Amino acid sequence: MKVTVFGTHDYDRASLEEANAGGMHVLDFVTKGLNARTAARARGAGAVCTFVNDRLDACVLEAVYASGARLVALRSTGYDNVDLVAAKKLGLTVLRVPAYSPHAVAEHAIALIMALNRKTHLANARVHRQDFTLDGLVGFDLFGKTVGVVGTGRIGVVAARILGQGFGCKVLATDPVPCSACMEMGVRYVELAELLAAADIVTLHCPLDSGTRHLVDSAALQRMKPGAMLVNTSRGAVLDTQAAIAALDSGKLGALGLDVYEGEAALFFRDLSDQALTDETFKKLLAFPNVIVTGHQAFLTREALRGIAETTIRNLTDFERGDPCTDNLVPHR
Repeated sequence: MKVTVFGTHDYDRASLEEANAGGMHVLDFVTKGLNARTAARARGAGAVCTFVNDRLDACVLEAVYASGARLVALRSTGYDNVDLVAAKKLGLTVLRVPAYSPHAVAEHAIALIMALNRKTHLANARVHRQDFTLDGLVGFDLFGKTVGVVGTGRIGVVAARILGQGFGCKVLATDPVPCSACMEMGVRYVELAELLAAADIVTLHCPLDSGTRHLVDSAALQRMKPGAMLVNTSRGAVLDTQAAIAALDSGKLGALGLDVYEGEAALFFRDLSDQALTDETFKKLLAFPNVIVTGHQAFLTREALRGIAETTIRNLTDFERGDPCTDNLVPHR
């Protein structure tokens, strides 16, 4: 089957080609993301393969269908960027990668926590200026601190294990469906309001849907401990960015670590170093010394890339054979 793979980079191509060893599928790699302007590139393909910031609204899906594609193969777990109503109407199958390496994202969240706490980003910048002073770089022991994990799916449970069993933190969690593995580790499930009020650090690991959009808004931030840390490696819109900036300005929020951002579709996964940054909200975030932003790279490990590629190729093969894996099928609305 011919597959048009949108939004590809060297690491995507290498992992997908390795997983497609033997050439079962003809992969047409496109560096640009899928949108209304690029959808025509899928002409003649049986499937399109997309990533998190590709736009799959009704207009784009109609163009994809008109090109001949009958499958949307997501190289991601989340599917909040897909108009599932339109997909159902068109008869398009949507398959995803429900799990690859939960350790990759969880470990990146921990890396952000550690960097913000010990201010390694500031320390590194000082050393490069030959400034070896330590004033303003005081952190705290993670041992004994209370950490709130919002969402205990595959990634959240790994984060809870690292924080609880690795660092000796007291771990609180909130999730509509409590995880038995977390409870066996001593994680205590509470309502979100209680978690926010008690936690020294809050780390977000929930999917983005209508119930979690701006889950952490101005009211939620006001419930947090003064000076608490917030880390988001889930989806940008789980956090109200403007509210977070206001909380940083007031000192209510002590530190913020982001691997995702509400407006990232116009920024991430491309080199804009020769252009003026026009996103005023993003510029405000970058101006804070107690904010670290990475460009949606939490998934970016060799193991995760291999897992994503292998599941994606398997999804393509199963669909072509008429037997798509139900565990990977995105339910139509």
